[in-house]
Amino acid sequence: MVRILLVNPPIYDFAAYDFWIKPYGMLAAAGMLRGRAEFTLFDFLDRLHPAMAGQEAIKSDEWGLGSFFNEKTPRPACFKTIPRYFRRFGLSREMFNGFLNKQPPCDFVFIQTMMTYWYPGVKEVIEDIRKTWPKTKIILGGNYTTICQKHAEKIGADLLIKGNGLDILWKYLGVQPDISQLPLWKIYPKLETAVLKLTDGCPFSCTYCSVPKVYGGFRPRPPEKSAAELELLYRLGVKNIAFYDDALLFNAEKVLIPFLDEILRQDIKINLHTPNALNACFITKELAKLMVRAGFKTFYLGFESISENWQKDTGSKVSSGEFSAAVKHLRDAGAINSNITAYQILGHPAIGDQQLEQSMYFVNSLGIRGMLADFSPVPGTPDGESCRRWVDLEEPLMHNKTAFPIILMGNDEVNRLKDLQRKLNRIIRP
Repeated sequence: MVRILLVNPPIYDFAAYDFWIKPYGMLAAAGMLRGRAEFTLFDFLDRLHPAMAGQEAIKSDEWGLGSFFNEKTPRPACFKTIPRYFRRFGLSREMFNGFLNKQPPCDFVFIQTMMTYWYPGVKEVIEDIRKTWPKTKIILGGNYTTICQKHAEKIGADLLIKGNGLDILWKYLGVQPDISQLPLWKIYPKLETAVLKLTDGCPFSCTYCSVPKVYGGFRPRPPEKSAAELELLYRLGVKNIAFYDDALLFNAEKVLIPFLDEILRQDIKINLHTPNALNACFITKELAKLMVRAGFKTFYLGFESISENWQKDTGSKVSSGEFSAAVKHLRDAGAINSNITAYQILGHPAIGDQQLEQSMYFVNSLGIRGMLADFSPVPGTPDGESCRRWVDLEEPLMHNKTAFPIILMGNDEVNRLKDLQRKLNRIIRP
């Protein structure tokens, strides 16, 4: 039986926070090999790792969120004009090398990649594995390998998994998967938060979003498998589950509503969260009531602009009127104002048409929190491609969401808008 090490690498960035981060794609692939391979896990971003016990700085809040262990590190040369500290987030490199030296080499290593500009952490992991286990085959999958294929080909892995297709992986391993199996959540020694997906892909084509490129069109997952995964997580003692769906509310009568009805039928008590912006136009009075009853605690809604022209140009996802109605439905259903958050893009290349400041005041007038989501210029998206006039998109570091708004707007303007958002949020009543 082959031996496989799963690695969720450290993050090199200006900022990082455990916003229900889990290597879901890698755990799902490993789950399909349950009983066909032996697995070990090293998750640099596991804040419940025994080595972190007693660290006050990484305590969790009521929803399981918290800060990562981090250390300052020199900024890459391309960020010399960005007035922010650069950091390495996650368990130490020394700890990983000690882990590698204490056991015999595995046959394969799976490494999950997420943000394209987080590749320095991936590179670090590959270097350490090559040094200690030179004959082990390294396999990368995720957003970085899909969006930045040419760059990823030079990073030193033996196999890249691009997109969602895993046939190349099974062939490379020489192992037949069981696609009915659940993600390998049991590999964590302690688990309080987890993630779940009822669907893949998205039916929309927002000009700033890479989901269609990475995940393709909208596809519901087998409902019985989603229900079984929820039951597994509940048995494992998970208290908070975040949905990683990109269109959770689309076709809700056939996907989300039956799933929530099953939660209520089984009387499962668990906190549910929606970090991947909900499309507010699908939130009806009835759906809002059902979501609150089933255990949804935090609601993150996409509302990038009050400008009708900007909304139309970027995908026509939701109108201001639809957004206001959705907020009312959630509030009437019992959702707490401070737990309803509107994402608004900061640093979009068409910020002149976006009316961002007016949008911030509009969100505040509804009595809910606003959150400025820094824009990342992802290559292959219409809005990302338009940013080539400011940055070199062939270097994934320049996709960094902290750096790009500063490059586009200037540090003073970015700070002014973020200070304004904090001021507005302070006057929101619970």
